[in-house]
Amino acid sequence: MEAEGLDWLLVPLHQLVSWGAAAAMVFGGVVPYVPQYRDIRRTQNADGFSTYVCLVLLVANILRILFWFGRRFESPLLWQSAIMILTMLLMLKLCTEVRVANELNARRRSFAAADSKDEEVKVAPRRSFLDFDPHHFWQWSSFSDYVQCVLAFTGVAGYVTYLSIDSALFVETLGFLAVLTEAMLGVPQLYRNHRHQSTEGMSIKMVLMWTSGDAFKTAYFLLKGAPLQFSVCGLLQVLVDLAILGQAYAFACHPQKPAPHAVHPAGTKAL
Repeated sequence: MEAEGLDWLLVPLHQLVSWGAAAAMVFGGVVPYVPQYRDIRRTQNADGFSTYVCLVLLVANILRILFWFGRRFESPLLWQSAIMILTMLLMLKLCTEVRVANELNARRRSFAAADSKDEEVKVAPRRSFLDFDPHHFWQWSSFSDYVQCVLAFTGVAGYVTYLSIDSALFVETLGFLAVLTEAMLGVPQLYRNHRHQSTEGMSIKMVLMWTSGDAFKTAYFLLKGAPLQFSVCGLLQVLVDLAILGQAYAFACHPQKPAPHAVHPAGTKAL
């Protein structure tokens, strides 16, 4: 009788913990971007955040959703991908608006300076996805261009997946590409920090949340018996997160001396 009474208590508790873990998986991935989003809105400066992080996560989660059609995994991981895609589109929208507004303000100042000196100022051309210019890839002037690119990639990848869905080799390769791409999430930010020898503008809270979230996610994969690709992805992500935190510590201890008379107009530093 005592054992039955204990089971009556443990079963709902276990169910509650499972629901909590599933909710953490679905929504936990977007939490690190909340402080970065707020920082960008507050400062109206997106220089410290690499929009290539959005590119990596969009590609990874689109491929993960396509992988689900070939090899069904837990629903929370599928919903996580859908919510992450929406979050990255919101981040892109904000970063694009801020960058374009800063470029416009800089251009107005240039016009004002040119008017006082009777000089001609060249207006920067609009960058569009449909220009297919590799030099300006992922640096377009309108959020709609990013949406077009995402839709085009989804359409092509979905069509190829539809044709090859019966191939086990293709499905496993697709899953590996999805998690490998996601494992490279922090690499654009890592490169951006290395190139500028600074983490200024990057939200440390975001990276700390990356690290804790990736550690939790990896443990979730291992405990739930998710496909091996997911566990490998989680471990790689944790290592990259730790490398970014190492950069933040190193640059804080040995800050770069600003170059004399250097001018850094807004919107020109981000990758």
